[in-house]
Amino acid sequence: MPVLLLFDPVMTQHDPGPGHPESPDRLQAIWRDLSARPVAGSEVATPPQATAEELTRVHDEQYVARILELRGRATQLDADTATSAASVDAALLAAGAGAEAVRRVLDGRAKSAFALVRPPGHHAESTRAMGFCLFNNVAVAAAEAHTHGLSRVLCIDWDVHHGNGTQHSYYGRRDLLFCSTHQYPLYPGTGHESETGKGAGEGFTVNVPLPAGSGDGDYAASFADVLLPIADAYRPELILISAGFDAHRDDPLAGMQVTEDGFAALCGAVKQISDRHCPGRLVLTLEGGYDLRALSRSVRACIEVLAGAEAPPLRPQASRAGHALREIRAAQAPYWGAALG
Repeated sequence: MPVLLLFDPVMTQHDPGPGHPESPDRLQAIWRDLSARPVAGSEVATPPQATAEELTRVHDEQYVARILELRGRATQLDADTATSAASVDAALLAAGAGAEAVRRVLDGRAKSAFALVRPPGHHAESTRAMGFCLFNNVAVAAAEAHTHGLSRVLCIDWDVHHGNGTQHSYYGRRDLLFCSTHQYPLYPGTGHESETGKGAGEGFTVNVPLPAGSGDGDYAASFADVLLPIADAYRPELILISAGFDAHRDDPLAGMQVTEDGFAALCGAVKQISDRHCPGRLVLTLEGGYDLRALSRSVRACIEVLAGAEAPPLRPQASRAGHALREIRAAQAPYWGAALG
C-alpha cells in the first residue's frame, strides 16, 4: 500500500495578504520539491471538500455558516487571520483532506497519509478563527475516525505553537488523547502542563511546554520520557499528527532549534507506536512552518520515513528542557504514573 499524499493546487490560492507568513509560497515550495523528486512509495490524490456535516462535528453550525458566507471575499477575521477570494474553498479542501486521509487509512487503501494543506487548522476553535486557521483540520479528521467506531484516537501536535483549538474541541472527552509539544510562553498563550482535561476528559490532555532554544535532544527527551510511554499505555487505534515544522532552527516565527533530522526522528518514533498498536494507521496534517527551505526538507524527511526509510534514532538530551520535563511528569503522574515509572 502506498503512502497517500493529499494535495490540491486550489490551496495555494488562499492569500492572506502581502508579507503574511502563511503565504502560498509555503505549499508551493513543498510541491515543487516533491514534484521534482517524488518519494518512492508515495501516491498523490486530490482531496474532496469537507461537507457541512463533517465540519459541524467540531464547529458550531452558525460559525460554519459565517465562514461559508465569506466565499469569494477578502476579509480580516482577526489581527493574524485573513481571507481572500479562494480561501474558503482552500479551507474546505484542507479539512476534507484530513477526513479523507482517515477514511483511506482505515479502509486499507493507504498505509499512512500526509495531508499537504493550507490554511492550517489547529488554532481554530468551535466558534472562532484564529492563528491563520479557519477550520480545525485535525479535529475534523479525529471526528471522522470516531464515526468509524474508534474510541482511542491519539493526536500528537509538534507545531511550535500550542494547538489550542484541538484541545478546545476535545478537552472534556476521552476518545482523543491530545499531546502537544510547544514553545512556552508563545502564541496563543495556552498549553501549560496543568491543563490536563476536564470531566470525562481529565487526564487525556498532555501538554509539554518547552523553553525557547529547545532542540532535537530536548524534543527527543520529551517523547522518550513523557509522550511515548503515555501513548503505549493508551494503545491508540489511530494516530494523527498536527505536523507543524516551525520549531525548526531556521524558522522566523519562533525560537526553537529542531532540525529536519529531528523531525524525522519524531516521525519514526510515532510510526513505531502506530506499528505496535494500530497496524500503521498514521495520518499527518500540515500545520505551520515558515522558512521555505526548512519546511520542504522537513516534510520530505517525514514522508520518506512513512515510505519506509530508516528514521534517525531519538537521542534524548534535555539540555534546555530538564526542569520543564520534571514539571510535566509531575502533572501527568495522577493519570499516567504507571506508564511514566
